[in-house]
Order: sequence, then structure tokens, then C-alpha cells
Amino acid sequence: MAIKEYWRSRLGFMLAATGSAVGLGNLWGFAYRASQGGGGAFLFLYLLIVLVVCLPVLIAEMVLGRSTGHSPLLAPVTVAGKHWQPMGWLFVVSSCGILAFYAVLMGWTGVTLIQVLTQGLPVNITEAEAFFAGLSGGRAALLSQLISLVLTALVVAAGVRSGIERLSRWGLLLLFALLIGLAIWATGLDGTEGGYRTFLLRWDWTQLANLTTIRNAFTQAFFSVGTGIGCILSYSAYLDRQVHLPKEAVSVVGMDTAVGLLAGMVTFPVVMSFDLQGVISESTLGTIFIALPTGLASLGFSGRLVAVSFFGLAFLAAITSAVSLLEVPVACLIDRLDWKRSNAVWISTAVIFVLGLPAATSLDTLGWMDSVFGGLLLILGGLLLAVLLGWVVPSRFTKDLEQSATPPVLRRFLLVLLRWVSPPVIMLGLVISVIDLAQG
Repeated sequence: MAIKEYWRSRLGFMLAATGSAVGLGNLWGFAYRASQGGGGAFLFLYLLIVLVVCLPVLIAEMVLGRSTGHSPLLAPVTVAGKHWQPMGWLFVVSSCGILAFYAVLMGWTGVTLIQVLTQGLPVNITEAEAFFAGLSGGRAALLSQLISLVLTALVVAAGVRSGIERLSRWGLLLLFALLIGLAIWATGLDGTEGGYRTFLLRWDWTQLANLTTIRNAFTQAFFSVGTGIGCILSYSAYLDRQVHLPKEAVSVVGMDTAVGLLAGMVTFPVVMSFDLQGVISESTLGTIFIALPTGLASLGFSGRLVAVSFFGLAFLAAITSAVSLLEVPVACLIDRLDWKRSNAVWISTAVIFVLGLPAATSLDTLGWMDSVFGGLLLILGGLLLAVLLGWVVPSRFTKDLEQSATPPVLRRFLLVLLRWVSPPVIMLGLVISVIDLAQG
């Protein structure tokens, strides 16, 4: 085993893996993509993709990490030879590219939280727009991006147990507590029933053939679960052989999906109550950082309290995901070059900060990076995982699961999904995503 650190417990791994999956994509991405005409059809496609495609691929990623004990850069080479090295580089590029723009959003979230705590909510839409204009450009954007990356680096530099696992243990509990509290609060809003009916329960058969709805469902599923980036692979390299991977994968997917649905139970009533339907379909960033604070301001002190809870929740979710993204290049540098963890952390952080400068100064660039790194490359990574573990080295997949006492029937079923279902479905989603983005 090239990597010597291990999780303190199975619970620590599950919480860390869930923290990796749970992020801003659950809180604002879910609402944004569901609002673009999909409704119940989007939700149906999303859940179907998660259960039938993402779940077996997630297990395959866990197997690849645990069975090799190597970082995402070297794990594919270890099992299938040097011609699979590009897959390792894909993981590194995807994780660094996502974190580069993700740190910008995380910085905006942190600054907004501080703004609400110290100065309160904007009194009108003009004031909110002025605040966001200052937030999304100039020195403020760069400074918040840098601080976000430094906080993430401090956690990763502390190590697997003392940093990542410790953050996940208290962070996930606080995250669920805040989210459940906000969901309960949202049930008392005037637009609760209309929000659920419009965004979650509205059914339109034609949306099942809508390219944008299909692309949104694929992007949300892969980005939310977090498979195909190398994060779960990195975390799984620190697992022992006795952990039952299918159970862990189901727990991660279940908790991640629960967070997405709970987030929808918060955001959709708010959208309807404050009449933000048109705004959220045009710009998720505008909804969160402009329209939402303005709407909450109309509720007085209670609105300010809700805003603090929401942006605190969003920042907490962001840092648990950012930590897993940074661990990918860090683990690769430790594994490939035998660097000390601290050196690998700060060098990776510096490079990612530079990569994120265009996103910090241009909303168009940020959106492009989201579509490419957080969409296309991520889905491509999932496809390569399915092909590698399903066709190239299927014996490694079944043997690793056998060692952790996974029943034979379940092993065969997962392998069938990984070989015959995941690759063609992911390929279809990838083609549709490319076509839809090209048309858009």
C-alpha cells in the first residue's frame, strides 16, 4: 500500500464521502436545474440516473481506490497499465478545474454570510445588485477566493483523521440540523404548496425528451454524487478490506439525495413566496446572492436569521466538498513524488488559485468552467470508470467485493449494471450534453 493513512472508523469514511458529495450543487444546483422546465420529469430522471448509473460507478470507484491503495493518478495504471494513464490525469484536471471555480462561489457565500451578520440584508433589489456587483469582481472576489482555498488547505494539511474526518464528523451533523430546521421553517411560507407543485410534483411527459432536461439530470446526478472526479477514489484508498462497499455507497447516495430533496423543500417555497420564478430560471447566482436576500429582508429579523442559517449552511457544505477536491491533487503528489503532505497541499492550493482567477473576474468564464469541468469531464470520468472496472479488469471488481463478504448475487448484479447499463447510458448522456451545450 503506497498510502499509509487510514480512517479512524467506517463512520468517518461515510461522513467524509457524504461531505464530498454534499455541496453547493445540492443547495443551488438542484433548484436551478429543476426550475429550467424539468419539474417532476427532471426529478425522475435524476433519481433514475443516480440509482441505476451513478451507484454502481461509485462502487467501482471505491473498489479502484481500496484495491490499489493508490491516488487517482496511479490507480488506473496499477490495474490496467500505462495506457490508462490519461484517465488518472483526467481525475486531476477535473478536480482542480472544479475547485478552481468552486472556490470562487465558496468565497462569495462566505462574504455574503459576513455581510448579513454584520450589516443585515439589502433593503431593495438595487442595493442587492450593487452588493453582488462588488462581490463578483475586483479585489473582493480574489480575496474571498484566496481565503476559501486557505481554509480548505488547512483542513487537508491536518491529515485524513485530524483534518478531513474531524471536519466531516461535526460538519455533517450541523449541516443536516440547519437544513432540517430551514425545511420546517419553509413549510410556513405562503408559497410552500405552490413551490412543491411547480418544481417537484409538476409532470410533463415531453420533458423526458428535452435535451436540456436530460443534460441537467446527468450533470446534477454526477456532480451531486461526486463520482468520476477521483475524490471518492482518494478517500477509498484509506479504507481497510473489511468495509462493505455497497452499503457505504448506498449510504452516501441516500444521504446526498436526501440533502438535495431537503434543499428543494427550502428553496422552492422561498422562490414561490417571493415571486422569484423568472429570476431563478435565468440565473442561479442572481437568485441566491440578489433576489433571495432581498426577499428575506421583507421578513425582518426572522428573515435575517434565516439568511444567516442558509448562507452558513451553504458555506459549510462548500468546504466539505472543497476538501475532497483538494485531496485529489494532494494525494497524487504524495503518491507519485513522495512529497510531504504540507508541501503538496500548499503547492496544489497555489496552482488552483491561479487557475481560478478567470472565474473570479468573469461570470461567463465561471459558467463555462462549470459546464466543462463540472459537467462533461465529470461524466467522462464516470464512463471510463465503468469501462475499466466493468470490462477491462472485472475480476478486480468482483474479487474486492468478495473479500468484504458481499453476497455473490449482489456482486453479479452490480457487475451487470456496470458492464451493460452504465456505459451506454453514460455515453448517451455525454452525447446529449455535448449537443445541448453546442446548441446553447
